[in-house]
Amino acid sequence: MMREFQQSSSFFGANAPYIEELYEQYLADPGSVSEAWRKHFDSLPNIAGHAAKDVAHTPVIEAFTLRAKQNHALRAPAAGPSVDEKKQLRLLQYIRAHRVLGSRHSQLDPLRRMDKMPVPELELEYYGLGEADMDTEFSIGSWQGSIAGRTDRAKLKDIVATVKKTYCGTIGVEYMYVSSTAEKRWIQKCFEGTQSTPSLTAEEKRFILERLTAAEGLEKYLHTRYVGQKRFSLEGGDSLIPLVDDLILGAGARGAKEVVLGMAHRGRLNILVNSLGKIP
Repeated sequence: MMREFQQSSSFFGANAPYIEELYEQYLADPGSVSEAWRKHFDSLPNIAGHAAKDVAHTPVIEAFTLRAKQNHALRAPAAGPSVDEKKQLRLLQYIRAHRVLGSRHSQLDPLRRMDKMPVPELELEYYGLGEADMDTEFSIGSWQGSIAGRTDRAKLKDIVATVKKTYCGTIGVEYMYVSSTAEKRWIQKCFEGTQSTPSLTAEEKRFILERLTAAEGLEKYLHTRYVGQKRFSLEGGDSLIPLVDDLILGAGARGAKEVVLGMAHRGRLNILVNSLGKIP
């Protein structure tokens, strides 16, 4: 009976990373988790019986991991102003908040008609950092890329600019719910390594433009040819076509012989015509 309960319970050991991720999202913003989870986390006892708010564990773990890797006895003092450990920890929390919540401030509305909801966790002031700290050098922790040409430390103003460009630019990314650390690091490297601005050749840009044009052209044709007919168009998700084409081409270049696609109704006709070559 106990074994059946463990296998069916959401608190089974295999789900621990996912639940911990939910809890840290709840600490950053209670509204980011479902009502059921929010009620459960609200019911947890306070720290040591006090009213103090719990803190996310991941930044603390990363801070201790970073210190363990540093051999202070053999290293010369780092150049630049010194920084206390509390501010260093708060900076790591600032970076992690953008990994979790940065998509809420991404520039996804080209017409800028939608008002952005304030997210205090994405502001330096929330962590007790400000203009006086901008020229202070901090460790960049687990950041998967260089900042101002450095991979170990950087000035706060460069860190803030890089973090904002990566997570609050024209691409919104949500991945911190992934339980596998290796998978999360891979995604971080893709976005943080390029600051969400991949370097594309002229040929690659023409390929994307041609695929987007083909996707939009088919939607206009179907809208004109079948006026008033119920259909699930691709409009709003046109980038799916160059994405699928690139995945198929990449898989073929790596030796794949067969590709199986499973998808919902929306955009299926466009995929059949523009990616699989069906005649409309």
